[in-house]
Amino acid sequence: MTTRILPAAGDADAARAIVALLSQLPDAEPAPPVPDSTSLLDTLGRMAAESVDELPEVVLVHERIGPAPALELVREVALRFPAVGVVLLSSDAGPGLFSAAMDSGARGLVGLPLGYEELAARVQAAAQWSVGVRRHLGRGADAPTGPGGRLVTVTGAKGGVGTTFTAVQFALAAAASGRRTALVDLDLQAGDVGSYLDVQFRRSIADLAGIQDISPRVLQDAVYDDRTGLALLLAPAEGERGEEVDDRAARHVIGALRARYELVVVDCGTQVTGANATAVEMADVAVLVATPDVVSVRAAKRMVRLWERLQVRKAEDTTVVVNRWSKHTEIQPALIEKITKTRVARTPVPAAFKELQGVVDAGRVQDLDNRSTVKQALWTLAGELGLLAVPDDPKAAPGSALAVRAPGPVARLRRGREG
Repeated sequence: MTTRILPAAGDADAARAIVALLSQLPDAEPAPPVPDSTSLLDTLGRMAAESVDELPEVVLVHERIGPAPALELVREVALRFPAVGVVLLSSDAGPGLFSAAMDSGARGLVGLPLGYEELAARVQAAAQWSVGVRRHLGRGADAPTGPGGRLVTVTGAKGGVGTTFTAVQFALAAAASGRRTALVDLDLQAGDVGSYLDVQFRRSIADLAGIQDISPRVLQDAVYDDRTGLALLLAPAEGERGEEVDDRAARHVIGALRARYELVVVDCGTQVTGANATAVEMADVAVLVATPDVVSVRAAKRMVRLWERLQVRKAEDTTVVVNRWSKHTEIQPALIEKITKTRVARTPVPAAFKELQGVVDAGRVQDLDNRSTVKQALWTLAGELGLLAVPDDPKAAPGSALAVRAPGPVARLRRGREG
């Protein structure tokens, strides 16, 4: 049996050494190495989108990988691609790291510098385990075979630009289209998702922060199943508990959610923390909400530059949603795109607060009328960003997410923008 192996190493010399040794293994088919954690997850995601059989049997993760720490990357791969055997390569092959690697989901640990016998034994064991898992998955109709749920983060350029409202409407649109959707509040000190949906729940994301193995049962205890169809993981009611949710906890929790839900929407608030920076780094779609005014646009540019300096997200991989837009506004989306060097979403969200005031004051934004131009624009945006399920029947039911995807008012807004 041919064993497909994908090495991941941030150091070019280490990558060459790994490939040279792998080429000596019998029946091994090493792929070109990937240089960082983002490239590895993207590569595996593309393969899994085709079929689980396209995935390599073995992934080798070198200790000098980035930007995600090696152990966190091992955990991420193990959670999102359960049919892949992950082997960690490290200069520390002691019992402490071995235990931590196994807890993270690795199928083996190989010491550096690499030796042929040890590498061959660990690769063979991981490959055999992978084949067994795939054989089992082939018999289980409900077993996960893809890269896990899609992750979208929604961040505000500054306070008051409509970040939480946008995140909630994206999640509602996805759930209405038929996707199993989780909405996570990572605005850890000032989260308002619960207030917007009139939900009070004693559990929060902080209750998962110290748990190493988040089983489906443990996750379910912390998630609130709302009558809207959303699964809600709320911010802690006591803001100081937000400090318990660090970058490692966020990566672990989001990974567990992606293994269970088709779409995970994360409200990241407006402040950069280790937790929400990790979410933005992991995201398939990173949305930055801004309003067409000088202060907000400057804040958006500042946020994008901060993400780039921290190696969280590139500007060109960020989508800006322009909220409270009017064709009479001096600052138009094209100018925002030029200033921030991001991609601005095609559909702007109109300035129509009077439509929202009643449901916002009542804490019932899920009751916003389908005729609302704001709702129509945001649900159209959800489709533009790929967050909606594609129906088997091209005719969407009245009142569904797809039925309001391209309404007349939004079309008029687009014509206004182009004019």
